Amino acid sequence: MRLYPRLTALIALLLALVLAGCEQPRLTPIPPDGTLLAFGDSLTQGVGADPDDSYPAVLARLSGRTVINAGVSGEVTAEGRARFGALIAQEQPDLVLLLEGGNDILRNLDPAQTQANLAAMIEQAQAQGIPVVLIGVPRKALFSDVAPLYRALAETYQLVFVETLIADLLRTPAYKADPIHFNREGYRELAEALQAVLVREGAL
Repeated sequence: MRLYPRLTALIALLLALVLAGCEQPRLTPIPPDGTLLAFGDSLTQGVGADPDDSYPAVLARLSGRTVINAGVSGEVTAEGRARFGALIAQEQPDLVLLLEGGNDILRNLDPAQTQANLAAMIEQAQAQGIPVVLIGVPRKALFSDVAPLYRALAETYQLVFVETLIADLLRTPAYKADPIHFNREGYRELAEALQAVLVREGAL
């Protein structure tokens, strides 16, 4: 029996685990008096639950930081792009949570234009030194994975990327108020998962 291939595989696995453990957090710590801007559409606004149960409201309680709910129900990315720059200039947040594009997907708008609109928002934030956490939105299909444009944006702009969370939650009927919105439990799960990401990446 030749042990060398097994030994080589074991060494490779151990090396991968060591390298994974050495990954550095990618976000700057947000001070206790810091501000997060939750920007997006109805999933940010909290449609399907009371305002106090929206994910920004829950995340504020979990994190101990101010979390501004900048969600507008029904908004497409072109509309979001039009208001984004003035909003971050006004609020000067320490971090942006970007969850936008679901309405573009539902309305079958051009994915290239959706990507361009989101890219413009990301660039505006980064130009002011504001990090962006990108939250992926699934394609318009039952049990769909995230739309490819989000992964492309995350790679291009080197973003902390929450890839499958929305799709995973939407596959769980107990978390939904209707086919596209969460209920109280769903928004809590969303907030808790984002809290975990922010802790892991060094923001909290």
